[in-house]
Amino acid sequence: MKQDDTRQRILDKALELFSAKGYDAVGVAEIAKAVGIKAPSLYNHFASKQAIFDALVESTTARYERDTDAIDIHAQGVRQDVSTFSQITADDLAEKVRQLFVYSLHDAAISQFRRMMTLEQFRSPALAAYCSQRYVDRVVAYHAALFRTLIAQGELRGEDPDMLALMYVSPVITLLGVCDREPQREAECLAKLDAHVRLFYRTYNASPY
Repeated sequence: MKQDDTRQRILDKALELFSAKGYDAVGVAEIAKAVGIKAPSLYNHFASKQAIFDALVESTTARYERDTDAIDIHAQGVRQDVSTFSQITADDLAEKVRQLFVYSLHDAAISQFRRMMTLEQFRSPALAAYCSQRYVDRVVAYHAALFRTLIAQGELRGEDPDMLALMYVSPVITLLGVCDREPQREAECLAKLDAHVRLFYRTYNASPY
């Protein structure tokens, strides 16, 4: 087995175990056993369990940015997305949001990482802050910046962009959490997601397209 392959298998198995049991409940020996290697061999790839966790943060962030780029949504850069959302129709907006929601829900690494952070946010203040920043603050700030630009262009009503972003994002986060806890409700949540996006569009869009 190549060294790069072993490193990725360590990350994959660690994420699987962390998301199921929590970070503190999983030891290096258990990760190594799941990979099919001895614990000393694992240290050839990572200096510690914390190093594995840090690598998971880095790799899932890169994965998310790469995959959402394919949906033409660049959560790391509002300027790239203004042209995508400028004069977008309600149908196209609803479809983009649906694609992103389904991806976030079903991509194994992204879903497992979110579940892991749901557990780990209660383990330390630092991880709680990271979870809030990654899943709430960053998403709200991105949409606020996007809405601010669209308001300036006369495409959205001149409301407070920060409050608009919070109103827009909160139901999406809520519905994603429901699906994480109760996967059998996915169809229901997707219908509510579609209704939410279309209501927001009708309410705050300044010009019909």
